[in-house]
Formats: sequence, structure tokens, C-alpha cells
Amino acid sequence: MNAGRQARSAKIRAMTRILGIDPGSQRTGIGIIDADAGGASRHVFHTALDLLGNETFPLRLKQIFDEVCALIAEHQPAEAAVERVFMARNPDSALKLGQARGAAICAVVHSGLPVTEYAAKEIKQAVVGGGAADKTQIQHMVGVLLNIPRKLQADAADALAVALTHAHTRASVQRIGIPRTAWRRRR
Repeated sequence: MNAGRQARSAKIRAMTRILGIDPGSQRTGIGIIDADAGGASRHVFHTALDLLGNETFPLRLKQIFDEVCALIAEHQPAEAAVERVFMARNPDSALKLGQARGAAICAVVHSGLPVTEYAAKEIKQAVVGGGAADKTQIQHMVGVLLNIPRKLQADAADALAVALTHAHTRASVQRIGIPRTAWRRRR
């Protein structure tokens, strides 16, 4: 095998495991992929944590923290990405979503992983190609991109979409050599 082919083969094998999280106060989506330096991705794991069996909201937050920590220990991701909170019409819902997101981020940081945040529009743009995509479009495109033949649960699909967005963004940042914060549009 020549040196060029060996270098390409080593680059292909160099995969980064990425944890994607779609936080929610009733269900939190978890998606894990392996991505190479070019952004090509492979499905590893996905689930939706059902939080409704808890007697109190604080117990839901504990479940998020505990289960995210356990999944990190089991799957050993190197990086994590989480969806940013959007402004909901209902202030109580927005607060609960923010707290669920905080519990997930705390679990990631507690486990020693770097975490990157993405707005919902960024995720939809990266996965579907448009910032106004609906849940059905996200589920379909995630299935296509990760070669998952069965229909995905919506929260798990959203979490995988977050991980895919991070993989594609990482690859773009490496290609152009400019930090993400420099090329993101300012509000």
C-alpha cells in the first residue's frame, strides 16, 4: 500500500463520536453518531428519554442528568451538541425547557465534554436545507443521511439532527479555517 493511500485510509478511520441532545421537559432526545473529518457520519445510537413517569419536575431534571451521564459513560462521545432554547409562547413551558436543557448541559460538562449549541434554524438548514422545515422533514432526512430505514421517533430524530449539524459544522470549520463564531450571522 502506498503512502498516499495509507494516509487517506487513516483519515477515513479517524472518527469523532458526537452526542446530540434535543432537550425537552417531557421527552429529551438523544442521538449519537460517528463523524469523520469531512463530515461523513454513521449512526451509533438514539433514544428519547421519557420523563413523564416522574412524580415531580425536579425528578425529571435528575433523570435527564443521570441518563445523559450514563449514556456518555457507555458510548464515550468526544464532543456534544445541544439545541438552543427557542422563545416559546408560554413562559412556563420556556422555563421548563430551559431547565431541562440546563440539566443536559450540566451532565455533558460534568462528564468533561465540550458542548456546542445550535439554534433550531441552524439545525434545520444543515439537515434539510431550509430553516422552516417541519418535524416530518427532519425525521425523513435524518433517516436518509444516516441510512436508518425505519421511521424515527421525533425527539430522537431531532437529537440526531443536532449531532449531524455539529459534524457538518466541524467539517466546514476545518475546511475554511475560520472559527464558527466568525462566520455565523449576528442577530
